[in-house]
Amino acid sequence: MPLSTLAEATFDVLVVGGGHAGTEAAVAAARAGATVGLVTSALETIGQMSCNPAIGGIAKGTVVREVDALGGLMGRATDLASLQFRMLNQGKGPAVWAPRAQCDRGLYRRAVRTLLEEHAGIHTIQGTVARLLLDDNGKQVSGLETLEGRRFAARAVVLTTGTFGRGKLHIGTTAQIAGGRAGEGANAHLGEQLDAAGLETRRFKTGTPPRIDGRSVRYTNLVVQPSEVEEHDWSWSHFWDAPRRTGERTRHPDQMPCWITYLEAPGKTLIEQHINESAMYGGAITSQGPRYCPSVEDKVVKFPHAERHQLFLEPEGHDTRELYVNGLSTSLPATVQLDILRTIAGLENARVTRAGYAIEYDYYPPTQLDSTLQSRAIAGLWFAGQINGTTGYEEAAGQGVIAGINAARWVHERDPFVLGRESSYIGVLVDDLVTRGVDEPYRLFTSRSEFRLTVRQDNALARLAPLGSAIHLYNAREVAMIDARANAERTAIQLAENTSIAPSQADALLEGTGTAPLTHAIRIAEVAKRQGVSLAALFAAAEVGCELPRDAVITAELELKYAGYFVRERRAANRLATMGDTVLPESIAYEGLLALSTEARQKLAARRPGTLAQAASIPGISPADLQSLVFELERARRLGSNIR
Repeated sequence: MPLSTLAEATFDVLVVGGGHAGTEAAVAAARAGATVGLVTSALETIGQMSCNPAIGGIAKGTVVREVDALGGLMGRATDLASLQFRMLNQGKGPAVWAPRAQCDRGLYRRAVRTLLEEHAGIHTIQGTVARLLLDDNGKQVSGLETLEGRRFAARAVVLTTGTFGRGKLHIGTTAQIAGGRAGEGANAHLGEQLDAAGLETRRFKTGTPPRIDGRSVRYTNLVVQPSEVEEHDWSWSHFWDAPRRTGERTRHPDQMPCWITYLEAPGKTLIEQHINESAMYGGAITSQGPRYCPSVEDKVVKFPHAERHQLFLEPEGHDTRELYVNGLSTSLPATVQLDILRTIAGLENARVTRAGYAIEYDYYPPTQLDSTLQSRAIAGLWFAGQINGTTGYEEAAGQGVIAGINAARWVHERDPFVLGRESSYIGVLVDDLVTRGVDEPYRLFTSRSEFRLTVRQDNALARLAPLGSAIHLYNAREVAMIDARANAERTAIQLAENTSIAPSQADALLEGTGTAPLTHAIRIAEVAKRQGVSLAALFAAAEVGCELPRDAVITAELELKYAGYFVRERRAANRLATMGDTVLPESIAYEGLLALSTEARQKLAARRPGTLAQAASIPGISPADLQSLVFELERARRLGSNIR
């Protein structure tokens, strides 16, 4: 009897897991025309922020905007739940701005579920998956079965199980608890089945800091970080709503500050004294952890000369006074964590609500996947999120979008949807994973992209909406909003190119930026190319363009300022592609090549590849690093010297 007859229900795509990868995969598959069943162990935890209740940051914020551009949930949910919004890197110019939001953990989770259930083609199912159902040869997915004995049929399954794959929590060297996160059980069944199917499995670890009762904090001398929410939204999907124009805020909840404090010498001394009681340093954990989100034990051991380490006290939500101590990730015993907290300014009387812990979990090296994130070993099976060896909500969401769209398109026998490195950070992420693999939890950085000046957070919709439109991801209202946003950007550019500004209008503004005054009227587009000169300020001075949305004007400004960069970046990338056989001298002092990322310098120095192609095969060495290395080689050749 066929499975479809025995199954409780039949879907085009089944998604296992309701976290950031799973929810985005479900929505992406539904937008791509599939009927979707999302199976998760607890419906109440759909969209749960397991670690820091924050979205975005350097490179990550661009991924959120890309997910949003393709119709995803993360940006929309963040606008409904953000307690604090900050645009990072504003001192470095708009080309490298990075949006980041602190969220109300409960509001975010509820927003994700509400937005998810707006899609009629998505059905949520509570259950723990016991096994995948495969064809007689074990090479093709046909559905899944839960521990409760429920069976569901589908031609495609997307696994987004995060840290739940044989997860183990560590607090100190003796407290070890099976679990995918605190308070929730692990899943061993799928791992055993995938092992038997011949998939390679490895282990990573990550961690979380303690949470504290905000009522026990002395805030008097702490540095306050206010919100900038009045200036920014995440999602284009409500870009043209009336409240955006009038300045009224109906989407964002009331804003809350964060606070800055420091771990200083007394706390560092305590960590040094108890280091062998840490799960990681005491031998209970041997798995590799994330380099760029280190535990506080790692910080103290690896940076012994640092006088202090910055910590952020971040609110968990409006309905609680609980605070997340960002920067203090640890697997020390709970009693030691409390002692350390009480050495920190403002936390002398801190009460711990939840102890920090480390977690070990299964991941599947992503070189076992193709460019759509489909398994090469089992047809119809996709992997997305931390199960692929990545870290971060944003990286998980980006993978979920790609896996969901492609699972739906595969079921409907359509061409795969693949984003190139030149089009998006999601394209960089997926390409890095499936071609280079990972040897530590993968995190996105701007340095991983060779196109980072043209692949920006502000132009995500302009870059990706044409691709999304081509595969019919949007409804009619969304198409109208996308067109309106594109028209606003074109109008801003045309206005700048066709409008002249007089010295009497511009000179006060130019004097404030330290640039030369005008000698005669000149087109605004030319003046906007000057360093530090804002297109919005020029429009205001010339009394034009006041009706244009701020976000569209920012994008127009960057397009004017950086018009030539795209051609140069592509030219550099093409040159790099032809130089794979270039010999790298043994004498290269990689530590001194500061144009390369810290990770690249460390890995190149350790492995000392013989050719550029060998360097490119090292996980963590980005095309941007390779371009910088090529530049250093060419410069040394021109100067007739070696790189030493």
